[in-house]
Amino acid sequence: MAATAASSLQMATVRPCISTSHRDVKAGVAFVAGDSKKASWAMLASACHLSSVQPLHRHFMSSSVKLDKAVTKAMAESNDSKPVSGLPIDLKGKKAFIAGVADDNGYGWAIAKSLAAAGAEILVGTWVPALNIFETSLRRGKFDESRVLPDGSLMEITKVYPLDAVYDNPEDVPEDVKTNKRYAGSSNWTVKGVAESVKQDFGSIDILVHSLANGPEVSKPLLETSRNGYLAAVSASSYSYVSLLKHFIPIMNPGGSSISLTYIASERIIPGYGGGMSSAKAALESDTRVLAFEAGRKHKIRVNTISAGPLRSRAAKAIGFIDTMIEYSLENAPLQKELSADEVGNTAAFLASPLASAITGAVIYVDNGLNAMGVGVDSPIFKDLNIPKSRH
Repeated sequence: MAATAASSLQMATVRPCISTSHRDVKAGVAFVAGDSKKASWAMLASACHLSSVQPLHRHFMSSSVKLDKAVTKAMAESNDSKPVSGLPIDLKGKKAFIAGVADDNGYGWAIAKSLAAAGAEILVGTWVPALNIFETSLRRGKFDESRVLPDGSLMEITKVYPLDAVYDNPEDVPEDVKTNKRYAGSSNWTVKGVAESVKQDFGSIDILVHSLANGPEVSKPLLETSRNGYLAAVSASSYSYVSLLKHFIPIMNPGGSSISLTYIASERIIPGYGGGMSSAKAALESDTRVLAFEAGRKHKIRVNTISAGPLRSRAAKAIGFIDTMIEYSLENAPLQKELSADEVGNTAAFLASPLASAITGAVIYVDNGLNAMGVGVDSPIFKDLNIPKSRH
């Protein structure tokens, strides 16, 4: 079973999905509120020492794309001759490999753009059956709108690698997958093969991002999940991170950073998030702490995971309750606004930067504070408490 890109709830459809989307409205374009999006990118602009966010403003004002369909935007570097103020996120000269990018509106894409905004060179790993569609769309300019940086340039992806993170070595690949026509024409797509290819092409990297998850029985309650379904979820969604780090660490420069994506179901009950996916996310968070120790002591590599809130995606919509989760978050989170993919991307850029040089082994929540709540304040039982609400 192929590992697919992580969804907004870090879940996957019953069949492997080619989408890395964490927001999916109509054609899969991320839906965010205009005000919160501009504010979010303004903050990153400041962090990346942009002298002005006017290029981004002009881009939106001149674009035919409506704000409520605005794609994720990242910040570009400003002219180096301008004085630097504040604490800049500077990743110039760094190389980042993001595993789990197959379209232009998911968390993987948002992270890639934020890293590129800070100056990093971008390499991506795409699920093998999705590779042709992704590369064709990229080549034909279908992603050009979402590649636009505030200075008007397009984010460049230096190289796209085929990747199926379920398989560590060629010897692990079953015959039916080897002969599958969706894998025809691609080579070196196991974790070991991709790491070797990146080493051959670039020598080393500085940033490793894991944006992968798959649970073939995610729509089933845990009590109805088969052993194979459970183990498949853990293999694709958590062990794949261990394998990626294991094979990439030898080519990661000391002081580098590795980041994965998790979800609150790892520690709280989320009915409907089944098939062993909650267990896989719990394993991922536990592994993050152990990997932080081992990778830190042996290789001076920091390891963290981002616990992202619910966002619309093709995979999440297939489960059937993503809208309910977004509604619940809007009503109960301390910050009553929709979460956007770029907010996760911005956090990843920070974690990959020297500004986070003492942060490792951490679960960083990017969910408008929902993780802090102990009760659902939208319950009728609290109707007389006069709980403050903001407009959204």
